[in-house]
Amino acid sequence: MGAGPGRLMGPWEICQRLGVSRSRFQQIALRPSFPKPYQELRATKVWLAADVEAWIAEHRRPRPPADED
Repeated sequence: MGAGPGRLMGPWEICQRLGVSRSRFQQIALRPSFPKPYQELRATKVWLAADVEAWIAEHRRPRPPADED
């Protein structure tokens, strides 16, 4: 059996990582440069964390994770 896709992120996790509201994230997710979801479930979409982190590295200023002071 395979190792799986790796860590996944939903909208809530991405909002926390970017430090933005859900509505702002929805705007960001519509950008052509933002990664396509790994999977679209009935209730939400999920992204590969590696894809999101790569996008952040290329398109956003560095920002510490929410759990760091």
